[in-house]
Amino acid sequence: MSKTLLSRIKPLHNPKPASLSSSSPPHIKRLVNDTIQILRADDQWEQSLATQFSETETLVSDVAHFVLDRIHDVELGLKFFDWAFKRPYCCSPDGFAYSSLLKLLARFRVLSEIELVMEQMKFEEVKPTIDALSFVIRAYADSGLVDKALEFYCFVVKVYDCVPDVFACNTLLNVLVKNRRVDVARRVYDEMAEKGGGDHVCMDNYSTCIMVKGLCKAGKVEEGRKLIEDRWGESCVPNVVFYNTLIDGYCKKGDVKNANRLFKELKLKGFFPTLETYGAMINGYCKEGNFKAIDRLLMEMKERGLTINVQVHNSIVDARCKHGSSAKGVESVTMMIECGCEPDITTYNILINSSCKDGKVEEAEQFLNNAMERRLVPNKFSYTPLFHVYFRKGKHCRALDIFTKITERGHKPDLVSYGALIHGLVVSGEVDTALTVRDRMMENGVVPDAGIFNVLMSGLCKRGRLSTAKLLLAQMLDQNIPPDAFVYATLVDGLIRNGDLDEAKKLFGLTIDNGLDPGVVGYNAMIKGFCKFGMMKDALSCFKKMREVHHRHPDEFTYSTIIDGYVKQHNLDAALNFFELMIKQGCKPNVVTYTSLIYGFFHKGDSCGAVKTFREMQSCGMEPNVVTYSILIGNFCKEGKLAKAVSFFELMLKNKCIPNDVTFHYLVNGFTNNEPGAILEEVHESQENEKSIFLGFFGRMISDGWSQKAAVYNSINICLCHNGMVKTALRLCDKFVNKGIFLDSVSFAGLLYGICLEGRSKEWKNIISFDLKDQELQTSLKYLLVLDDYLHQGRPSEATLVLQSLVEEFKSQDQEVDLTDIKT
Repeated sequence: MSKTLLSRIKPLHNPKPASLSSSSPPHIKRLVNDTIQILRADDQWEQSLATQFSETETLVSDVAHFVLDRIHDVELGLKFFDWAFKRPYCCSPDGFAYSSLLKLLARFRVLSEIELVMEQMKFEEVKPTIDALSFVIRAYADSGLVDKALEFYCFVVKVYDCVPDVFACNTLLNVLVKNRRVDVARRVYDEMAEKGGGDHVCMDNYSTCIMVKGLCKAGKVEEGRKLIEDRWGESCVPNVVFYNTLIDGYCKKGDVKNANRLFKELKLKGFFPTLETYGAMINGYCKEGNFKAIDRLLMEMKERGLTINVQVHNSIVDARCKHGSSAKGVESVTMMIECGCEPDITTYNILINSSCKDGKVEEAEQFLNNAMERRLVPNKFSYTPLFHVYFRKGKHCRALDIFTKITERGHKPDLVSYGALIHGLVVSGEVDTALTVRDRMMENGVVPDAGIFNVLMSGLCKRGRLSTAKLLLAQMLDQNIPPDAFVYATLVDGLIRNGDLDEAKKLFGLTIDNGLDPGVVGYNAMIKGFCKFGMMKDALSCFKKMREVHHRHPDEFTYSTIIDGYVKQHNLDAALNFFELMIKQGCKPNVVTYTSLIYGFFHKGDSCGAVKTFREMQSCGMEPNVVTYSILIGNFCKEGKLAKAVSFFELMLKNKCIPNDVTFHYLVNGFTNNEPGAILEEVHESQENEKSIFLGFFGRMISDGWSQKAAVYNSINICLCHNGMVKTALRLCDKFVNKGIFLDSVSFAGLLYGICLEGRSKEWKNIISFDLKDQELQTSLKYLLVLDDYLHQGRPSEATLVLQSLVEEFKSQDQEVDLTDIKT
């Protein structure tokens, strides 16, 4: 036997010694007892045992299994076994000796030795006993090695046509349920019911309870209930545990009605509801926000003398926050304390999380301080929500302050908290600060994982700092942190961004050479690089290798990257062929796929094909993005089909897709680089078919003598404001001011209209600067009335009423000035 593990073995507990059978001859009993005594007390036990057995006719092999059953030292047991069966003229160990050794090894979880013994028994064609295999199954199941435990279970069923003992079966059932392998557990349970009987008891109440719990966890509560009914009276005596399991299952599934029915049935059957029963019911009502039912149950618990624990109170606090606000949650905490139950860190974490979701970060911070004042130890659920909300608000310095305060008070953030902080800093562009946090993390004994290194490398690569990113990879290897496929994919992508394709290819090859599967992400990064440099043959070769070597299914990004690569090589036919392959493989195209094809059709001069692809995209339920719309708008503007460009611009705004500077650039250039006469003719023709706010305003302003640039700018502004994009309109206004185009009367009308549309008519003076004279206000009013004709069938909008009162106010001021002049 192997001696390498002996020094590392520690007994788990003190097992009771196996007794010799009462029918065993007295001299055998004496021999076994003497052998045990010599093994325990005699340092020269080999010699002593040799002398002892030489003086008797009994062979060592005849009593070896009795001795092994009573030895409580696995090291001594292994040595004895080796001595007993390696002596001259000694026979090979039989099934009983091997089985007793297996039981000894199983009790001490020496799994590697069990493997060796089983292999030796297989070679010698010796079968272990069911009892020994039951011990082995329990050892593997308790060690979390589910598949191995299942393998031995199946061996028992196949060889002996029965199942192991009830303890082994229950242990296996339990670990299968914990690992969410409920279907396998059900098969084992059914075999236990089928193979048991007579003296061979292999199922009890606990077996059924485990199975019902597993079914309930898997959401199969009805199946669990039916199982109890089917097994009723056959190793299944219903008790409160069964009811609690089913009630909890129904509540977690959201079926509080059936849970309540069982709750009433439990009482009628004479069972007393336990704390677990009430806890499950309260959890169910918490999900519904039924606080009347919760209060009723709490009162009932008090009447029965049950102490409401912190877990039940926390469920109520959480429900109050979710169905009300953090203020309601605080009320529940106050009641909790009045009941004599002290809040724990989970209580405060619930309040912190609720406040952060509502954007009340100062309130969340106060809850954290309250928790620490109570000497509670904050954890990842305490800090992480605060980090996230501060980073969302762009306040990374405040997140760092919180982090510093926590560490200064002696609290040690864990891997998750550090990860959230580092990720937030990288996203905020503070990569160097993130690296400093990583250093401090390691100083505090928290080892970063591959995920944290990946985030840091990604941030460095996006800023072109490849040398530092490579240094991080070297540090990972020095610290024995194995890089995963994502780390390599990040570096490959960074090299490609930096234009270093050869280095990227080398690193990608190194990933595979190191036995790592690059995964879909890694292959996508490499394919993207080949497409970027126009190397489509290499991209296809990588695509095939991805499918054939690593059996990876390309995703929508893989296909879209190659399609986009072909489009940029002006090979639309190849792109369309690849698109067909994508559909055949059952991979759903994304926005990038369709946008690339739309661009390809335009480049080929086929605007009808581009529009058809756009319509197909919409029919598939795909929402076009700003790039899609901008390509359509830009190309129609280049072709001089301005009405068509505008129709897509207005559709874009209607679908709440916010345009960008590129979109505005295309429209402004399109409407200023064409002759006014040609534009007005197209405006007139298009308005006969479909009424467009943009074209209507543009045409009227040109007719009124406005410049083309002012007309197109104001038409864009009006459309933005009409579609609720006042912020975008204000930003555009600022950009035009920087270019020397100042807020005119029509711009003012459009912005005022948008602000009033948002219900902020009383705030408009704080939002837009106002320096218009009487005549300019009259012009603003004129265009607002035009807008009312378009949108309100002539009825005045709120903006029109505001502007009319403003005009009247100016008139009265002018009259006062005139009277003053006359008096003077």
